[in-house]
Amino acid sequence: MSSQLPVADKGTGPFGEHAGTEATPAPPSIVRALDQSEQVQDKVEQCAAELSSVNAVLKEEIAAGVPLNEVERALERSEEVEVKVQECAQELATVNDALAEEIDQRSALEHKLSESKAQERRSRHLAFHDAATGLPNLALFNDRLDLALAQAQRHAWRLAIMFIDLDEFKSINDTHGHDVGDRVLQKVAQRLQAFARAGDTVSRRGGDEFLFLMIEAKDETNAANLAARLIDNIAEAFEVEGLTLTVRPSVGIALYPEDGGSAQELLKNADKAMYVAKQQKRGSSLHSRAALAD
Repeated sequence: MSSQLPVADKGTGPFGEHAGTEATPAPPSIVRALDQSEQVQDKVEQCAAELSSVNAVLKEEIAAGVPLNEVERALERSEEVEVKVQECAQELATVNDALAEEIDQRSALEHKLSESKAQERRSRHLAFHDAATGLPNLALFNDRLDLALAQAQRHAWRLAIMFIDLDEFKSINDTHGHDVGDRVLQKVAQRLQAFARAGDTVSRRGGDEFLFLMIEAKDETNAANLAARLIDNIAEAFEVEGLTLTVRPSVGIALYPEDGGSAQELLKNADKAMYVAKQQKRGSSLHSRAALAD
C-alpha cells in the first residue's frame, strides 16, 4: 500500500499564498480543516510505515521457517495495521470533502457578493443616465450645471445652454417603431458627444429632446457657431437597419450671465428660444432675449 495520499495544500487555491499577488487570509474554519487534514495525513503515513515494517518482518519469518502460529500472529498484526490505515484514509477523505465543500460555499458567496456589487454599480449608473442612449439624464445634467455655474461665477466665465429638439423624430417612431427610434436617438447622442469638450455635458432630457452644456463659451458667436455645426452634423442621413433616415434639430441657446443667473432661468430661456427656432424654422435661435425681441 502506498503511503502517499492526497491532501489539501494550504499554499494554493483561492485562499492560499499562491492565489494572487496579495493573499487573502484563510477563514478560521478552513485553517482548522487544513490542520486536521495534515494531522490525519501524518497518522496515515505512520500507519503505512508500520505496515511496511510488519510486512518486512513477516517476510523474514516466512523465509526463516518460523512456526506457523508465529506467522499467523504476524499476519494478524499486518491486517490490524492495514485496517487502521484504511480508517485513516477514510477520515482524510471525509476531511478533504468537508474542506472542498467549505471552499465551494465561500467561492459561491464571493461570486454572489461580486454580482451584488456589479448590480449596485448598474443601478447607480441607471439612476443618473438615460437607459436608451447612456447619456447623463436630467438629474445629472442639473447637478453638473449647478457646479458649472459656481465655477463661472468664481472665474467670470460665460456658459451656453443649448436646448435641442429633433424635428421629424415622431414620424420615425410612429412609422418604424420604437427600436428604430431608439437607434436614431443613440446615433444623435454619439454625434452630439463628438462635439463635447472636456467639461462639457450632453444630456438626454427625455423624448426627442437633448441638452448641451458648453462651459467657457467665449461669446454669442462662439455658441452660435457650435449650434450651427451641431445642426449640420445631426441633419446628415442615418443608416438604421437598412433604412435611410433624417432628422433636423431645432436649437435654442441661453447664455450665462446674459440670459439668467440660475440653472432654472437658463433652461427656461433656452427652451423658449428653441420654440422660436422651431416656429421660424431657423434651425437655431441665439439666446432667448434676442430671439424673443425679434
